[in-house]
Amino acid sequence: MTLEELKRSPFVVGMKETERALEKGEALCVFIASDCDGKFSGPLRESCENRGVAVTEEFTKKELGRACGIKVKAAAAAVLKSR
Repeated sequence: MTLEELKRSPFVVGMKETERALEKGEALCVFIASDCDGKFSGPLRESCENRGVAVTEEFTKKELGRACGIKVKAAAAAVLKSR
């Protein structure tokens, strides 16, 4: 999935919000920043794997933040399933 697709889709941003979306079964795809520390991204990556959710890790925190329309960096974001 690309950043353009993230921008056009319903999404949540941040590690906690992304984890909540995974727990609720609402996440379609998860973006984890390529420059995110492994001690934070590891558990999230494992949750995605356990739930069969695709993970994209090709963008930096700065790029994710910009794509989500926030003025700070973002370690993670999740595209939500359509309702």
